[in-house]
Amino acid sequence: MLWRISSFLLCQSVGALLGWWVAQDRGIAVGVVAAGFGWFVVDLLRGLRVVGWLRRADASSAPPMAGLWGEVVDRARRALRTRDQETDDAQQRLQEFLAAIQASPSGVVLLDPRGRIEWCNRTAAEQFGFDAERDMLQQIGNLVRDPAFAAYVAGNDFSREVVIPGARSSPTHPVRLSVHLHPYGQGRQLLLARDITAVEQAEAMRRDFVANVSHEIRTPLTVLSGFVETLQNLPLSAEDRARYLSMMAQQASRMQTLVSDLLTLSRLEGSPLPGVNEWTPVQALIAQCEQEARALAGVLRKSQELQFSGPAEDEIAGSQTELLSAFSNLVSNAIRYTPDGGSITVQWRRIADGRAEFMVRDSGPGIAPEHVARLTERFYRVDRSRSRETGGTGLGLAIVKHVVQRHGGELKIETTPGAGAAFSIRFPTSRFRRTTLSQVDKSERLATEPVTG
Repeated sequence: MLWRISSFLLCQSVGALLGWWVAQDRGIAVGVVAAGFGWFVVDLLRGLRVVGWLRRADASSAPPMAGLWGEVVDRARRALRTRDQETDDAQQRLQEFLAAIQASPSGVVLLDPRGRIEWCNRTAAEQFGFDAERDMLQQIGNLVRDPAFAAYVAGNDFSREVVIPGARSSPTHPVRLSVHLHPYGQGRQLLLARDITAVEQAEAMRRDFVANVSHEIRTPLTVLSGFVETLQNLPLSAEDRARYLSMMAQQASRMQTLVSDLLTLSRLEGSPLPGVNEWTPVQALIAQCEQEARALAGVLRKSQELQFSGPAEDEIAGSQTELLSAFSNLVSNAIRYTPDGGSITVQWRRIADGRAEFMVRDSGPGIAPEHVARLTERFYRVDRSRSRETGGTGLGLAIVKHVVQRHGGELKIETTPGAGAAFSIRFPTSRFRRTTLSQVDKSERLATEPVTG
């Protein structure tokens, strides 16, 4: 301010001196007025320059100024830089926040007061089938047409959540979403969606497991109790007694097999993963499967064409007991469900992508598509009455699935109703190699191992 006053007085003095020099005493007043006007015009131009810069609000292009206007420019520049820094920080925090929401396993959708989509993350786009660009500002009700969701929105009671099918849900691969709306701001809403398919499946499996175990054990126990009561209370001939005891032994064997399979599943779920240092000849596994398959076919009095093939030079790494259990379960299922006169082919081969495959193909009745996704669930049966006739426990494919997962493999099921089925276990390249150990010793040791499943 002192500099501003000083510059004004200096300008007045110079104007007075110039006016006196030009017109003596009469020119002093004119010089003072002209100098004051000139100082005002220059100051006004400097002010307009500062105002123009402030309108651009660009701290990097501040005009060089001195005096009062220089201080104004300096303070304004510092304020603009602070504002720009705060804006950058806020923008960075916003981007980090949006990135965190993008990475969320839950679907997130922001709705405006009119129920239109303002923003959604990738998870929500996949869950609901949104297009992140095309569907912006579209009514959520026009895109999610499930009646339960429409009633939920119309009811305006968001204290609970609603469960609806996902966009990719199908009869063979159901997808279930839990959707919850949360009001916020001025009439806006936050929609959160969670994929609860696995949770619902696990709960259904738990209920089925308890119900099926109870039923599977109660049935033979009822038979045993009836026979015991008969033996205790009725005079029976030696022939009838022997027949009843034989039936009791069958039911006891059935329960023993069930308990054995349950213990096998428990051991698979709780034991460490098999390593890659124990190698077993594939030919020995297939030979053991063939021996057991022909014995089972004889017990069931099945007349089927059985073909087994596999390279003599391949070995597989892992638990030989688990692998034999998985292979045997697939083969025994094929024998149980393939009618007389049918054919069963068992083979080990290397496929085009470098992996190895153990495949069991049968000419049985096949399986309808809606059952395929649930075949590996415990006690799941396509035809319950027919399954009991064949003597299965309903746990074989569950055991196969666990063994395959523990060995890093993949279970594939290809089937057509009326045209048979093919069950394949595909192993990664790290799990098999050409023979380097004695197959004879391995085969002999494997033949003495107990078979589970």
